[in-house]
Amino acid sequence: MTSALRIGLAGLGNVGAGVVKILSQNAELVTKRAGRPIVVTAVSARDRSRDRGVSLDGIAWVDDAAELATRDDVDVVVELIGGSDGPALTLARRTLGAAKPLVTANKAMLAHHGLELAESAEKAGLPLKYEAAVAGGIPVIKGLAEGAAANRITRVYGLMNGTCNYILSRMEAEGLGFGEVLADAQALGFAEADPSFDIDGIDTAHKLSILAALAFGARIDFAGVAAHGIRAIASADIAQAAALGFRIKLVGLAEAENGQLFQRVHPALVPIDHPIATTMGSLNAVVVEGDFVGRLFFQGRGAGEGPTASAVVADLVDIARGDVRPPFVMPVADLAALPRAPAADRRGRYYLRLSVADRAGVLAELTAALRDSGVSIESLVQRGTSSDGDAMVVMVTHEAREADVLDSLARMAASPAVSGQPVMMHILDF
Repeated sequence: MTSALRIGLAGLGNVGAGVVKILSQNAELVTKRAGRPIVVTAVSARDRSRDRGVSLDGIAWVDDAAELATRDDVDVVVELIGGSDGPALTLARRTLGAAKPLVTANKAMLAHHGLELAESAEKAGLPLKYEAAVAGGIPVIKGLAEGAAANRITRVYGLMNGTCNYILSRMEAEGLGFGEVLADAQALGFAEADPSFDIDGIDTAHKLSILAALAFGARIDFAGVAAHGIRAIASADIAQAAALGFRIKLVGLAEAENGQLFQRVHPALVPIDHPIATTMGSLNAVVVEGDFVGRLFFQGRGAGEGPTASAVVADLVDIARGDVRPPFVMPVADLAALPRAPAADRRGRYYLRLSVADRAGVLAELTAALRDSGVSIESLVQRGTSSDGDAMVVMVTHEAREADVLDSLARMAASPAVSGQPVMMHILDF
């Protein structure tokens, strides 16, 4: 029998334990598909005493994860530590420097250092695999790199953070406020104690920058992703969107047009019959649009032990088969440094929500601000007066320049009749 592919595993959280579980429970199936056994020979984690629900008998324990890179009984290193820098980056660099393949689920590290690591892998003729870094168990990386390889990709977008999708789904289903659902999600373990990376759109931005590089043959530009989260979304927005025929989702969007790259993470109103609008709870969904293939839709569990570990093992199977290719499909030297496309001239429809004093003439002020900015209104709704005497006004614009809509919002926010910060959301019209 062909000799086993020996794995050094850094990180024994849910995903790491899931990798051990899959390679144990599905050992015969994995061996047949990989053409050789895949076995974990060494692990590293912070707490030796923790019960992870899997047997580690016969597996060496290493206190310093970086030592996995140089062990004689490790052929491939799997990095599941997390974090853009620190121990994860040290391990990644040492692994490739030691002429060993690397598998990672670390989207933050790839968003910040992916080009450096890819270049090192290419120079050494090594695989660098990261299917698990984006959308968990959904094979969107393989879909872009392999299935859509013949296509010029024009747009990639979707729901890439299960925590945000869970929160927004619960707000819609139960009529609850953002803070209440967030607290519940934290108690249930769906959200971190510090949920900022999730709810402020940073996690989605990491993933989007990776997908954009793959989709468009571009250099990763995480700094160029404009990230806006869901903190400002109120239950009233959820209800009003539903009345208009939409669902609110946190959408990561990347487009390549006219030699420029546009990347943004933002809450958006998605038509109720759009494929991603049906993606509820903690599920993820990614849409890829190509010139010959049309629209491809990927949906599934984007996080968790089973799905993410499944993606890691899929990468290990590829390595066992001898699959070596540039990590971002094209060699790093061929990736284009695309200039950032400005948002100001983008056109679309917008949802605007304001809290205003319930008195005569206020609506005239608001519509005058829109008129002066060259923005026309498709619909306007005023909801009942609150205990403090304010009313909620919701407007949907006709297609307009983003710069003009922002100008109108600034004009309205300056009015003494407007309280608080107006809310603007994009409407997904594709």
